[in-house]
Amino acid sequence: MEDRLHSALAIVRVVVTVNMVGLNAYRRDNFEHPTAGLAIVVALALWTVLAIWLYQDRARRTPLLLVADLAITLAAMAATPWVKSEGFNATIPGFWVMGALLAWAIHWHWRGGLAAAAAIALFDVVPRTELDQGNYGNVFLVLIGGPIVGYLCESLQRMARERDAAEHAAAAAEERTRLARAVHDGVLQVLAMTQRRGAAAGGEWAELGRLAGEQERSLRSLIRQQDTVPTAAGGRVDLAGALEAMATAHPVRVEVATPGTAVLVDAHVATETVAAVRACLDNVLAHVGPGATAWVLAQAAPDAVTVSVRDDGPGIAPGRLEQAQEEGRLGVVSSIRGRVEELGGTARVESGSWGTEWELVVPLA
Repeated sequence: MEDRLHSALAIVRVVVTVNMVGLNAYRRDNFEHPTAGLAIVVALALWTVLAIWLYQDRARRTPLLLVADLAITLAAMAATPWVKSEGFNATIPGFWVMGALLAWAIHWHWRGGLAAAAAIALFDVVPRTELDQGNYGNVFLVLIGGPIVGYLCESLQRMARERDAAEHAAAAAEERTRLARAVHDGVLQVLAMTQRRGAAAGGEWAELGRLAGEQERSLRSLIRQQDTVPTAAGGRVDLAGALEAMATAHPVRVEVATPGTAVLVDAHVATETVAAVRACLDNVLAHVGPGATAWVLAQAAPDAVTVSVRDDGPGIAPGRLEQAQEEGRLGVVSSIRGRVEELGGTARVESGSWGTEWELVVPLA
């Protein structure tokens, strides 16, 4: 974007240089030292050609070049009272000063535009014996225009970076979708079929089917984990992908069922919800054992996300949770209910001989 702005500035430099040469030729009778005035005009025209070439390459676009550009502008303005007279009306460079001013605004944004504008205004006002309305207007426009142009340049460059990031994210999402479709149509279907056939055949084939089922879940989780990174829309993450990634790494055998699309929530909501689900699974590991199986089901509604965690253990004895709380064991209260309630949600538990099921409802608002 900065390269494009300097390309546009090159056109401005040519226009203001032609204007400077024409005006000084028209006002040649105002010069007390016409030879020196001609030399300055020629030097500024030659510097324009050199500056356009220098600014084309970002490697040459160093602070030294910008300082030299502004120094040449200020030197031409400072020489005006001697070349013309102390009662001069217009400086020799005139609107040619816009070249250095805009270059500073492009490179150093509003701070650079303000600094260059202040220096140009100072060198324009100090040598004058009197300040008329036209001179005041020019100085005022320079002081206002420099920072404004710098701010607009900064905004354009920031928008360009955001556009590039959005295009990169869109391209990555499209590629993930293509790869997921290819994997789903091929590998995942074969693994699922192997799991079903192995379980039906029994014996060693059942073990093979079980391994195929584990690989299928791991591969699905790997695909979904590509969406768990924060998006450009305020750091939102995919809760479904985060649940699958967490469940895959847990010692307990976990089967996760999530919606077919990403469930985007705030990063804090995702972190606390995943932590509450992990606490449920830790309880399964501690009270049922590593051989237990747990099921995690995530359902998304427009206003809330419901996550159910169920196991195949013997269940919780009636009054056991209340007794643990009275004894000061606050694992369930703080790790599960506390986290969900801090998010404005509810955590409800049901238990029986069939096992234990937690239902965590987290509002999205």
